[in-house]
Amino acid sequence: MAADKAHVESMPRGRELAVILGALMLSILLAALDQTIVSTALPTIVSDLGGLNHLSWVVTAYLLASTASTPLWGKLGDQYGRKRLFQLSIVIFLVGSALCGQAGDMAQLITFRAVQGLGGGGLMVLVVAIVGDVVPPRERGRYQGLFGGVFGVSSVCGPLLGGWFVDNLSWRWVFYINIPIGLVALVVIAVALRAPAERHRHRIDYLGTLLIVGWSVALVLLATWGGTTYAWGSATIVGLAVGALALIALWALAERRAAEPVLPLHLFAESVFSLSAAISFVVGFAMFGALTFLPIFLQIVHGVSPTLSGVHLLPMMLGLLVASIGSGQIISRTGRYRVFPIVGTPITAVALWLLSRVSETSSTLSMSLRFALLGFGLGLVMQVLVIAVQNKVDYRDLGAATSGVTFFRQIGGSFGVAVFGSVFSNRLAANMADLARRGELPPGFDPRAVQGNPHLIDRFPPAVRGHFLHAYSDAIQRVFLWAVPVALVAFVLTWFLREFPLRSTSQAPDLGESVGGASARGSREEIERALSDLMRRDPSARELYGRLGRLAGVDMSPGGMWALCSIVHNGPIASADLAHRAGVTVEQGRPFVDRLVEDGYVERGADGLAATPAGRAVAERLVETRARGLARHLDGWAPEENPELAALLDELSRQTLGDDTAGRQVHAAD
Repeated sequence: MAADKAHVESMPRGRELAVILGALMLSILLAALDQTIVSTALPTIVSDLGGLNHLSWVVTAYLLASTASTPLWGKLGDQYGRKRLFQLSIVIFLVGSALCGQAGDMAQLITFRAVQGLGGGGLMVLVVAIVGDVVPPRERGRYQGLFGGVFGVSSVCGPLLGGWFVDNLSWRWVFYINIPIGLVALVVIAVALRAPAERHRHRIDYLGTLLIVGWSVALVLLATWGGTTYAWGSATIVGLAVGALALIALWALAERRAAEPVLPLHLFAESVFSLSAAISFVVGFAMFGALTFLPIFLQIVHGVSPTLSGVHLLPMMLGLLVASIGSGQIISRTGRYRVFPIVGTPITAVALWLLSRVSETSSTLSMSLRFALLGFGLGLVMQVLVIAVQNKVDYRDLGAATSGVTFFRQIGGSFGVAVFGSVFSNRLAANMADLARRGELPPGFDPRAVQGNPHLIDRFPPAVRGHFLHAYSDAIQRVFLWAVPVALVAFVLTWFLREFPLRSTSQAPDLGESVGGASARGSREEIERALSDLMRRDPSARELYGRLGRLAGVDMSPGGMWALCSIVHNGPIASADLAHRAGVTVEQGRPFVDRLVEDGYVERGADGLAATPAGRAVAERLVETRARGLARHLDGWAPEENPELAALLDELSRQTLGDDTAGRQVHAAD
């Protein structure tokens, strides 16, 4: 009780809270933007630094580093304090951004993008955790929804901003812009955020994390180098395949022995999780692959500016956002979710096939419709997979299962970019060789020069330029054609995804998870997020307290019940402070306190108003009744069998009965 009281009293309010939340939103915007902002700058980066064959790694390095580090940041923040770890993640992210802006070749840029991703993983997971530290439980759902909205905004604005920086400044400003914004966030967090003293001990799975990184990188290298840099039967490719299999076997062994595994293996025995992870992999594969190579098609084949290529991508991102939010709303109202991936995956497959037909002669309208269709198909699937998993797994696996689905989407994105890059490079090289063989290139011209710097195309006469543009267009077409069967595999898998009655907590979806946010919350944090959102939908405080009083057998006005709970939770408390919490004057609140004193529930003393044993007993009945009401949202996760869940319900009940928001609502009607 004392710890809860101290935590609530230490929570920032008013302008202080607004400043902290603003800094947190800036931080998460930076991390979310860096998943997409680079896409429209990639053609210019390749022209400047060369290394077209390594282009995919500019995206992949960030995705792999942020994905693998996310679970570590979450648990280290619990263990050593989130404020320090959050500041460290900002510093790492800013250092990586500065180094990316200074990169002199593609190898340096890829390395520094991995550093940036390492910090970005910390930003994404720690921001959500810090919101829980600074916002009262009843309000967390609203604010966490805002942070989820940041991911939606970044997915739309990222490609557009990346193109604008390239056109008006330099591609290096895609990274430099992070520095002033990040420094502002760093200073505000250092000055304004008061870190709670609470700590949670963890046995961190360092080995499991390292092995995940190992086999992921090995498989992505296999997909990137196979058939391009090295022949498929070469010792390097075979060695990577063997090494990846060995690392996967070691990882499985390590996860069985880990006290807190990054991804518990028994989850794969649950068909809903396995299928959702596989489908999520495909969604990431298609989404990040498309975001990486569509700007290349638009800027090189259609000759649009980087800014306009970002504008062209808006239909895709808006389609994704509309479908994701819309499907979440429909699921919340109907409780039916299986139909969305069954419909969304074939739409995605059709969109990819249509994209495989775009060419240098395609109109802007036809391309925009295809982009929008792809985004819409992906959006129908992304939201549902997290909901399906959260709705089926045991409480103890809730956090790991949610993280696992988003993990596989990010890994799928890494593979998608790598595989798309390999297909693109192979096809482009073959097309250039074919042009040379047919004698359609200028004498003595090396076609590899155009592969390294696409802007050289502009120097040639229209007839020769047309050959080059068709070569690029055909390579992009082949990329999306190869993606079609991958989407069809996901379509087949969706038919095996079973639908179960929807838990109430699954009706509080997280927009951040649905549009690309990384997740590394534990089971307790996932339930707290969902319950916070559901509590936000409670009836008016007056109606809620009236219902609690009837169920608990307490004959007291809603204002009296609020005052009693507030005094129990915060007391001894001065009358002026209690009135301030309720948003009324002392005179307006006096009748409620007088009645509590007359009934023997509260007594006035030198330190202020304090609850009597009888008053504490009544407040305890109200808390127990509120906890039972919240427990109804947790069908299938018996709190009486899970001490952590029971403790969470008790904590939320105590914190929300007598909180300032309810006090102002109760007394506003008097």
